[in-house]
Amino acid sequence: MDRRTLIAAGLASLGTAGQAFGQDNPPPADPNRKAETYTREEMVTNVSDFLGVTAEAAGGAIERAFGENGRPTGYIAGEEASGSFVAGARYGRGLLYMKNQKPIQVFWQGPSVGWDFGGNASRVFTLCYNLHYPEVLFQRFPGVEGSAYFVGGLGVNYQRSDDIILAPIRAGVGLRLGANVGYVGYSRKHKAWPF
Repeated sequence: MDRRTLIAAGLASLGTAGQAFGQDNPPPADPNRKAETYTREEMVTNVSDFLGVTAEAAGGAIERAFGENGRPTGYIAGEEASGSFVAGARYGRGLLYMKNQKPIQVFWQGPSVGWDFGGNASRVFTLCYNLHYPEVLFQRFPGVEGSAYFVGGLGVNYQRSDDIILAPIRAGVGLRLGANVGYVGYSRKHKAWPF
């Protein structure tokens, strides 16, 4: 085989590999693209259906979150368990929903420390603000659990990292008293270690 044939064959195979690479791995996301948002009515219906609460209770929690942060670009519907005796841990799993995208499996876990005792299991509906790409969710979000407020029996608190704000709305069972600080790390796979 002469050198020209070898070079031509190499370029042809490189071009084929490049096409295959482009099909398996989509091009990088457009940084100027903004995700579509959800309306208040969509969120009230989804929260009410998922958490099994009245539309009035869901509406109160959603109204507060919308008033402070506007319309969410996504939401996570899932469940979690947590417990603490001064030091604690939280584990959860759910699906991330964004308009015009397939749902993505999400896991979260994190440690906490503070004057906090007890445990609880809950269904969690997390409103996601300024989340334009699912990949950006997979990081740590600091939070203060003691700042939670209750609207219609639903607990709501905020987690923030850069411009992304997460507002978990929890409804569940358990006995928990106190306040703590910590963080929650979101990942694609379940992690046994909360750190």
